[in-house]
Amino acid sequence: MLLLIDAGNTRIKWALAALDAQPGHWCASGALTHAEIDTLPATLAGALAGAGAAQCGTAARAIVSNVAGQAMRERLAPMLPAGDIEWFASVAARAGLRNGYRKPAQLGCDRFAAAIGARVLAPGHALIVATCGTATTVDAVSADGVFIGGMILPGLGLMAASLARGTAQLPQIEADAPLPAGFADNTDDAIVAGCLAAQAGAIERACALHGAAACLVSGGAARFIAPALSVPHRIVDNIVLIGLHAAATTTG
Repeated sequence: MLLLIDAGNTRIKWALAALDAQPGHWCASGALTHAEIDTLPATLAGALAGAGAAQCGTAARAIVSNVAGQAMRERLAPMLPAGDIEWFASVAARAGLRNGYRKPAQLGCDRFAAAIGARVLAPGHALIVATCGTATTVDAVSADGVFIGGMILPGLGLMAASLARGTAQLPQIEADAPLPAGFADNTDDAIVAGCLAAQAGAIERACALHGAAACLVSGGAARFIAPALSVPHRIVDNIVLIGLHAAATTTG
């Protein structure tokens, strides 16, 4: 069995796969908030006990992308099944993707994994990979498999929260607030409209700069941002886990 974990700034995503499964083909998957981390062992045990996970077999390998810091690593480590554990890191090349960062190790491991996942889903195309979480990252991958570089901006929720904190008269906008279209006629909707326009604008600009043939959008805020995009796009759930899966099962 292969255990995949994406420990992000807000949530911990996981998936279980048979060792011979194709990337993205999982026996079970789910997500927990940081506050729920202590339930991870029981959650994984329950998933393995389920009828749908019988094909996974026993624990053999784990690969973990962690961008939540050393404290998260220390909490996760004793919860992982005994066996071969890899703490995924950005390197010069892996799974058919070359890392074009000036210092390859400085690239966030989640961004590197997401780019690997995008290339698995759309090989041979110039790609923009937008991961919309606590931060929004917008990265470019060339048709011949080079991670060119990218952009990082505050995520949708962080943008709205910063307005609420930094401006005395502006309210906090809830994450599930209805989405306005175009110009808003009230302050709450105007904040949401502006934040959505900024997110979508960054992604669209990246597509134009790169001449991308495909735009893949992932992350918790993807369902809010994607409808605001005027470029062709595809929403992909758990693209970091797909990339981890490919990295764990692909040589080179």
